[in-house]
Amino acid sequence: MERLDKYLSAQTTLSRRDATAAIRRGRVTVNGIAVRDPAQKLDPAIATVTLDGQAVAYHRYVYILLNKPAGILCVSRDPKTETVVDLLPDEWRTRGLFPAGRLDKDTTGMVLLTDDGDYAHRMLAPKKHVPKRYLATLDAPADQAVCDAFKNGMTLANGEVCLPADCELAEGCNAVVTLHEGKYHQVKRMFAACGRHVERLHRLSMGGLPLDESLAPGEYRLLTEEEAMTVFL
Repeated sequence: MERLDKYLSAQTTLSRRDATAAIRRGRVTVNGIAVRDPAQKLDPAIATVTLDGQAVAYHRYVYILLNKPAGILCVSRDPKTETVVDLLPDEWRTRGLFPAGRLDKDTTGMVLLTDDGDYAHRMLAPKKHVPKRYLATLDAPADQAVCDAFKNGMTLANGEVCLPADCELAEGCNAVVTLHEGKYHQVKRMFAACGRHVERLHRLSMGGLPLDESLAPGEYRLLTEEEAMTVFL
């Protein structure tokens, strides 16, 4: 059983305070009956809840798409530095959300946050080979030789072997890279092996799910379960 205000804030974008206010104003029904007590208990799996006449669907897990700004750590928590979870409302942070895969502190773009451990495991498992696409801005334009080196796979300075990756030339000093694995600082190290320095790196997509271009840096939105699963397409 769960409190109505907690349920409403967890399943919508309302803060706990706004959920409480909505309930007290009679905007919420449970099983067809208007409820004004935020503390009323319900069984999320079987209760029918509406907000302003619209059904509030129950989601066992939460999937959030976030456009990560530079300078934010891609971890659940850190005592000294702001993290991607800190960008979310308090009511979502209490769900135990974590980033499914990481970005470097200075790398921007697409991050998925969830409380679904199985989903994250499947997405990060090497056998799944979920591709991740990046826009890299370099200190000098790449050329076809660089793209060929990515396509053929390469051995890094420390002897680590990288799987073949796609590198597409873009305007100016930009290149679009698609990886099928996730080694430490891999895009930067692969370009370094080709004599290029990555000045900016931005993740564009993961699997079949692209970053929502309407999201400004630091903004986020809930995904439906169907959207979240397109990562595996």
